[in-house]
Amino acid sequence: MTPTQPAKRRLAFATETDAAIPLHVIEADQLDDWLKGQDDAARTWVHASGFKAALGANLLVPGANGAPAMALAGYGTIATRARARFHLAAVASALPEGTYRLKGLDPARAQEEALGWLLAGYAFDRYHDQSGATAQLVAPGNVDAARLEVIAEGEALTRDLINTPANDMGPDALEAACADLAARFDAEINVTRGDDLLAENLPLIHAVGRASDRAPRLIEMNWGADGPTLTLVGKGVCFDTGGLNLKPGASMGLMKKDMGGAATVLGLAHMIMALDLPIRLRVLIPAVENAVSANAMRPGDILTARDGKTIEINNTDAEGRLVLADALALGAEGAPDLMISMATLTGAARVAVGPDLAPYYVDDPTLAQAIEAGAIEASDPVWRMPFHAPYETMIEPGIADLDNAPKGGFAGSITAALFLRRFAGDARYAHFDIYGWNPTAAPARPKGGVGMGARALLAALPEALDL
Repeated sequence: MTPTQPAKRRLAFATETDAAIPLHVIEADQLDDWLKGQDDAARTWVHASGFKAALGANLLVPGANGAPAMALAGYGTIATRARARFHLAAVASALPEGTYRLKGLDPARAQEEALGWLLAGYAFDRYHDQSGATAQLVAPGNVDAARLEVIAEGEALTRDLINTPANDMGPDALEAACADLAARFDAEINVTRGDDLLAENLPLIHAVGRASDRAPRLIEMNWGADGPTLTLVGKGVCFDTGGLNLKPGASMGLMKKDMGGAATVLGLAHMIMALDLPIRLRVLIPAVENAVSANAMRPGDILTARDGKTIEINNTDAEGRLVLADALALGAEGAPDLMISMATLTGAARVAVGPDLAPYYVDDPTLAQAIEAGAIEASDPVWRMPFHAPYETMIEPGIADLDNAPKGGFAGSITAALFLRRFAGDARYAHFDIYGWNPTAAPARPKGGVGMGARALLAALPEALDL
């Protein structure tokens, strides 16, 4: 099975059927009122079971023949719901296999809960037999079921790619995943590999990836004939040893996820193409492995980027911004209406906002407003960070135009974003410094690879591109 093939998971809604079990969503302070409307047998069962409608609690209530007559889903209180997302996904994972129909859910919550239910069906089973939630949901009547299924499928693609270890997800496999996606949606794909990167003036991508026996490459995908232009750039560092500035073992353990930006971009691209949005989409993925060998780039080297800027390499472990620099410069040459980069770029971002928020940088307040609104709509939290101009001097070493790893440790995510902005030209530009990993299992988000920011961006595109 390739990473882009569907695993044993349920990412679609069930067909409406008379046999669907009613699933009553009950807030804790409404339980007594709800029970007044039930028969004596149901009230006795609920009281005997100790069901209090706590958030995530569930209960099957049998009918006269012993089969489930209904199910109950605890919806807690406003205070408990504010501390979580996808509240019914926990119920989906706990209920036995079957088809369920929601009753009593606030229509304003239907989209989030329906999407969470779908995402709870995800499982990464390439190497070990496992499954996600087996309880299926009839789509609530007020949601766009087809759109939510597309979003869930795009998220599953992102998770699959991140979860796959580097021995099976090198630059060649990432290219294959892009080719599969392009074939599915009749997109064009072009790939520049190895020393051809030098011939095509992509020297930083070559410099970062040349030490690996798996050739570095720039993967380009184009789709759509009409509409505004959107360029997505995703960091595809398939494994990061740190190069000659070798990471300690503990820091290397999760580096299979260092292509999380590329994975998230591909998940978003899937959503855009599957929904047939009226845009012209360009995807650029610099796919490399940052390895160690005699021809690896060295600390102190000065490299020249595609656009002629010189960069002093003060840390070979700050390689992501290098490969993105060439890709962004290439993207800017096309003068897109909007260009977005996504990357698992800095540990500083995690220190600032933790693993659950996607920090992003943008100068355009209108675009920021669209992203913020999209994040709320899609239950995909983001946090705006500043392109703080006074810190520009921190990335100017004097001996070259730019420093890839300013000393001191201050403002690491901001200085990385400022570095990237230097290569975005005049494009309307936003950068996401994501984590791409869920360290602790949560409803709809098992431990492992996870998309961040893609759903927010998808929801933002109509306003951001005036669709």
